Amino acid sequence: MLEAGSRRRNQPAPPHVVFGVLTDPARDPTRPWLLLLDDERSPRLIDAREPDLVVWSSLWEKRPDARVRFDLTSDGAAGTDLRWTLLVEEPLPDPPLLGHLRKRLNQLINANLRYTFGQ
Repeated sequence: MLEAGSRRRNQPAPPHVVFGVLTDPARDPTRPWLLLLDDERSPRLIDAREPDLVVWSSLWEKRPDARVRFDLTSDGAAGTDLRWTLLVEEPLPDPPLLGHLRKRLNQLINANLRYTFGQ
């Protein structure tokens, strides 16, 4: 698989909390964050190694081959350095679709998820 995008950002929660939320996005219905668009579907959990790795199936009908890998490391304080990586089979999506996929992951992880932790 090819790396089609990646971004690393700090999440204010500790790794075990972030790991739990990524392995079960609907675990706390009072704080929803995986808000999907019409062309998206809930991901399946492909792989998980606590506390540092989570892999999801594709979120997108247009790219069912895609995978999203999450690498989690402690930031040395109370938070988590979280990197998402979008992986796809060849050929790479065309530039507008690729931009959309990257933007959506960034919105879901570095905005929606982050806000559930109070930031």
